[in-house]
Amino acid sequence: MNFLKSYVIASIAMLMLAGAASVQAAQLSTDARTVIPHEVQQLLAIDYRAMQNSPAAMNLRERMMPPELKQFDEALRKSGLNDSHDVDQLAFALFRPQSTSARGSSQAGDEPLASVGIAQGQFPVEEILAGFRKQKLKATVVRTNKIYPMGKTGMVLSFVDASTMVFGYSDVVKAALDARDGVTPSLLTNTPMMDAMKSMDTQPLWSVLDQKGTEFMVHQLLGNAGSVTDFESVRKHLQSCRYGMDFQHGVRLSLSIETGDNFIATTLSSIFNAAIAVRKMTGPEVEKQALAATTVHSNLSNLEIQFVSSEDEFASLLKSSLFQSVLA
Repeated sequence: MNFLKSYVIASIAMLMLAGAASVQAAQLSTDARTVIPHEVQQLLAIDYRAMQNSPAAMNLRERMMPPELKQFDEALRKSGLNDSHDVDQLAFALFRPQSTSARGSSQAGDEPLASVGIAQGQFPVEEILAGFRKQKLKATVVRTNKIYPMGKTGMVLSFVDASTMVFGYSDVVKAALDARDGVTPSLLTNTPMMDAMKSMDTQPLWSVLDQKGTEFMVHQLLGNAGSVTDFESVRKHLQSCRYGMDFQHGVRLSLSIETGDNFIATTLSSIFNAAIAVRKMTGPEVEKQALAATTVHSNLSNLEIQFVSSEDEFASLLKSSLFQSVLA
């Protein structure tokens, strides 16, 4: 069963992008929200400055960052941005494109997902554009939007305004600008996702997932336990998921899954706790320690999962063979 490994991977993925002492919030402006297509499956927002201020987070980020994010990061720097100075927040949206040919897509379940990045900050737009002209990089015009190539990375960027930039592969950036210009619906019309964001966007790092994203994530977390009959009975009731992580007092991960029904949330809690109990008896010591720091319970119609440890305990966990195998 992959429960712990999937849980750990999710935790690391958040840690690599978060800062250890941040009290800021990764909030998305209205302009940033308008470039996110309506059919978003997962939205991840990060306080980028906090990440830059944590050497441990940066080191882990270099080792764990997926290839797509490394490409984004490299392309941002090559575009002329000083990422440690100009960028305040980063957001990444995984969405279901109208065309399945979109580049930069990843697989979630059986459905291809396109990935687009949104950066917020105070950008020296004129300096950056002057650099583009010096490199003889010509813009592609879509309506009133100018889209610039980001060197030889195959990616492009477009400034929505002086404080908001959208970047990624050409077709996904055009899809984002379609949402921005009202050609297609944007995140602003996705009520469930907008509601899920309300309780999360005051945190330095947060993510929200829609129904399909939640179903896929829960199944991955449960591993083999996700095939049991009880899970099949609750699967169709999963509505959304949201999680956040902070490091102000040790390491704390909070994850909440909305089911819309008290009984369903209780049933799902029982499935998770049974999976943890089995793993505590059969798993290696490092997994037992991590699971001992994990609590699962239902709260009305929500399933709540929390992982809490001290910085020293978490540092020891990072040195374990389990984490080393993930990092390899």
